[in-house]
Amino acid sequence: MKHNSIMKKYTSLITTLVLTIMVASFIKKQTEPWTPDQLMAPGDLATIINDSTATKPLIIDIGPAGLIKGAVNIGAANDKENLKNLKELLSKEKKDRQIVIYCGCCPFQRCPNIRPAFSLLNSMKFTNQKLLNLSTNLKTDWINYGYPMNH
Repeated sequence: MKHNSIMKKYTSLITTLVLTIMVASFIKKQTEPWTPDQLMAPGDLATIINDSTATKPLIIDIGPAGLIKGAVNIGAANDKENLKNLKELLSKEKKDRQIVIYCGCCPFQRCPNIRPAFSLLNSMKFTNQKLLNLSTNLKTDWINYGYPMNH
């Protein structure tokens, strides 16, 4: 009888420990200001841009790589003046407006522009913001596919 009581306590302790490790691991992984479901596939945005009947999101270029068709160019969001201009542009929009931001200058892990811009969207309480998933760069993930650009 005593053995069963000890086993139950150990089982409960191990279960608690495993759950704690799993939660801590999840929290540690969420270091970016966006969630995985806030990444938009380039092909999805290209389809929207090319569909004359689709409601267009506000597409904002926050970097130096090049202008996707229909995008507003704010400039590199790591520059405080450009970030201020982005805030001014966003202040005129409804909080539920679909907004897609992108940079495309370099791989996400090195990009100096996407985090300040996406963090600004979050702090301004927008609810429908996306980061265009140009995980390598604009050329590789957009231009090479023939997706629409301003010329």
